[in-house]
Amino acid sequence: MVSFDEKDQFALQRAQMVEHHLLGRDIRDPAVLRAMGRVPREDFVSQAYRSQAYADHPLPIGVGQTISQPYIVALMTQCLRPARDCEILEVGTGSGYQTAILAELSARVFTIERHHELSEQAQTALEKFGAANVEFAIGDGSRGWSGQRQFDRIILTAAVPSIPLPLARQLKSDGVLVAPVGSGAVQDLAVYDNRGDELVGRIVCGCRFVPLIGEFGFRE
Repeated sequence: MVSFDEKDQFALQRAQMVEHHLLGRDIRDPAVLRAMGRVPREDFVSQAYRSQAYADHPLPIGVGQTISQPYIVALMTQCLRPARDCEILEVGTGSGYQTAILAELSARVFTIERHHELSEQAQTALEKFGAANVEFAIGDGSRGWSGQRQFDRIILTAAVPSIPLPLARQLKSDGVLVAPVGSGAVQDLAVYDNRGDELVGRIVCGCRFVPLIGEFGFRE
């Protein structure tokens, strides 16, 4: 049970995060800032790390995975350009925090996680938050969502050596895909626009992500 004092403390830390780590840098999208100011990040980390929930660095979430620093979550979301009528595919549910931000900004989020325990924890946290527009799957995210569905936006929260072909095929024309791309310890955060016959990409900055393990990602 969270006390009112603790809720107030986290609310203050969340406001300070938005002011200093996001607005103080290059996050300018008002909708992204509102979502980051609303979603309680402390509910998406373990009890051992709740006191660090709003520190601007990654935190462990188990099975060798991490929750990204708030700035990177905001930056990737801003680059994705979500809209209220968008359907978004997220590859790598992780803690569910990025999922919650996307759920605030879009019509529906479809999220894939290969680790059962992380997906279950994320589902619990997202249910507590009240995100009712999320569908979950457990499996190889590099293969995309099962079936022939296409998406307005696709976001990868783990690094790939190159954009997996199944994901490129599931991006609608005029869609946007955001992913960390690269095989080294440091990758490029890249944004791709689907121009119908090709993906046109640009590099935003360097980043560090865990690898996406899968048939069209990295091998274990």
